[in-house]
Amino acid sequence: MSGEEKKASSGAPAPVSEHTVNVEMAREHGLSDQEYELLQKLLEREPSWTELGITSSLWSEHCSYKSSKIYLRTFPTEGEHVVQGPGENAGVVDVGHGWVAAFKMESHNHPSYIEPFQGAATGVGGILRDVFTMGARPVACMDSLRFGQIDAPRMRHLVDGVVRGIGGYGNCVGIPTVGGETGFHKSYDGNILVNAFALGLARREQLAHARAAGVGNPVLYAGSRTGRDGIHGATMASESFDTEAEARRPTVQVGDPFTEKILIEATLEALKTGAVVAIQDMGAAGLTSSAFEMAGRGDVGMHLELDRVPLREEGLVPYEIMLSESQERMLLVTERGRREEVAKVFERWGLEVETIGRITDDGRARIAMNGQTYADMPILPLTESAPVLERPTAVPGDLAARQAAPEVPPAEDPTDALRRMLDTPNLGSKDWIWRQYDHTVRTNTAIGPGGDAAVLLLKGTSSGLALVSDVNPVYCWLDPRTGGAQAVAEAVRNLACAGAKPVGLTDCLNFGNPENPEISWQFKECVAGMVAGCESLAVPVVSGNVSFYNETDGSSIHPTPTVAMVGVIPEIAHVPRSHFTHAGDRVILLGEDAGEHGGSAYLRLLYDIEQGHPPKVDLEAEARLARLLRECIGQGWVHTAHDLSEGGLAVALAEACFGGAPGGATRGQAVCHGAEIDVALSPTHLFSESQGRALVAVAPEHVDTVLARAESGGVVARDVGQVGGDRLTIRADGGAIDAAVEDLHQTWLTALPRALEQ
Repeated sequence: MSGEEKKASSGAPAPVSEHTVNVEMAREHGLSDQEYELLQKLLEREPSWTELGITSSLWSEHCSYKSSKIYLRTFPTEGEHVVQGPGENAGVVDVGHGWVAAFKMESHNHPSYIEPFQGAATGVGGILRDVFTMGARPVACMDSLRFGQIDAPRMRHLVDGVVRGIGGYGNCVGIPTVGGETGFHKSYDGNILVNAFALGLARREQLAHARAAGVGNPVLYAGSRTGRDGIHGATMASESFDTEAEARRPTVQVGDPFTEKILIEATLEALKTGAVVAIQDMGAAGLTSSAFEMAGRGDVGMHLELDRVPLREEGLVPYEIMLSESQERMLLVTERGRREEVAKVFERWGLEVETIGRITDDGRARIAMNGQTYADMPILPLTESAPVLERPTAVPGDLAARQAAPEVPPAEDPTDALRRMLDTPNLGSKDWIWRQYDHTVRTNTAIGPGGDAAVLLLKGTSSGLALVSDVNPVYCWLDPRTGGAQAVAEAVRNLACAGAKPVGLTDCLNFGNPENPEISWQFKECVAGMVAGCESLAVPVVSGNVSFYNETDGSSIHPTPTVAMVGVIPEIAHVPRSHFTHAGDRVILLGEDAGEHGGSAYLRLLYDIEQGHPPKVDLEAEARLARLLRECIGQGWVHTAHDLSEGGLAVALAEACFGGAPGGATRGQAVCHGAEIDVALSPTHLFSESQGRALVAVAPEHVDTVLARAESGGVVARDVGQVGGDRLTIRADGGAIDAAVEDLHQTWLTALPRALEQ
């Protein structure tokens, strides 16, 4: 018998089972017949009720990535800055000066649709724990939100609850929400998306890991008590919804940000003792995931005594204790003989801490309560060897119709077209959202929400970090491969507009039901596009998350592979703003327009047309543009840098005129600047969304230098006008936009609250 077979066969009597377990029960837990048969084979018997619950969670889509692993393995995960890639609580990159940044993005979509306030709040809490369990102090959060049409059922309630949940948790715990994105589209009417990102900083030598080791080492539980909230949260997140989604409220966790704040301080202090061997928060699947994953990474066994787990209510059985997703809880492995040293830290912070188990050498999880064994299972087959599926894929039957070239109505009144686009929740200001977040706490925020990228100080140095989040779901629906590449390219472009070089990427890949071959095809193609973008633009993927089953009654969301990216700014004093700051500056347009309207905001928002090939993504051109922007910004020549994306040139120029938005790092009245622009484009092409373009504003004495650098760098560049006055005037071939900036600004600033009836 091999060593692995010995680990898989304990020879012990079958554990106590609280219920009779059979294949029908397994199906109710989300296991396929084949998976249940595999479990029986691994155990060499029928599973207990607790073992069935554990397996259903570990093998759920949310925890095992069984439908996505074959594609995720194609991501580039190594690079000169990568310290820790995928496989830990968070990815880690070297950001210079002895500092490392730990960051990750995860979804809390299903819980937020069921109970928006707690769903969003616990999404923030969970992603913060992923970061500080790496030994990094959280310094910033972002969020990527996708809502349905505002008039859709419950949508105003969902928007309000999610925004309050994010603000309430982040504000109370004292971590700034510095950026993100918010979109509205009918495909999210029945499934909103709440993707939470967090970043923390640590000295490189202070990093912690989640790999259990040391036979006989004690296993400690620290933090809040365990209740019944969140049981089956992981499996719920691995299912499609029906119209009774709100009935699932008991599967949504309840968070306490004040306990989280204490837990942050206690955990970071405990890690400094050097006595902690491994640590992981109890996130999805609770104690099950933390125990099994830590032991699996270290190839050790673990014995747990559940009667030692602090409980919030009486009568919890092992099944419930193992699967509860109660918040603000940690599992730690400490060195033998140093348990008290660690425990005293948590106790000094007023947190409960109990020894609930020990590390063993047989690779099995043995879970007991009151002297009886309820689970006795091999760990590695349930974690590292979980089922991997290569689901069938099929090109959508209507893809050709989606991609058919649309008729583009001419912009006969381009001023009115611009005003109407700015008056939509999609392109209007998100200031109503940002005002509910504290984005300056901890005093690291140099540039907050509202710009192309959030910028953080790297205190004690002249450097900074830039953070962005990007994706265009409509592009991904029309052509997933192009859409995936575009998300990566736009994130790199936005970082470059802050003078930042990308050092790592995390993602949250949100899709419908992978059992549908068309959805699996979308996923495969989006990942292929992202891989191409990452490889061409030298951006490693260091962490991430997959969220499937985002559909209700068979209606799926648009594919939404959210990309969050971190970049390093060598000299933060040179960072430009995304809005005009100096009257008299010359405006230089970088990149070329190709008159591309497929999937454009112009067609979608004004004419309800969602059709065509999305704009081409030339990754080599994107790389040239990013290098040029970083060089010019690094030299201190650029006052303003703003990329062109949704809405094209006209919308980008309007946004640049609107000044320091009230949601920026410095609050107060926005200072708006007008501009006078001349371009050789038709009025309709002012709204084209051709990629690889950006605006920069520079002092007149730097114009020739910037144009020369652009030419030598292979980037088309044109001096198209000047900053100044109180009107935005864009003269095109055959028409013009001419409007008072303040009028456009008020329309843009109030669009979302008016739509929400605030």
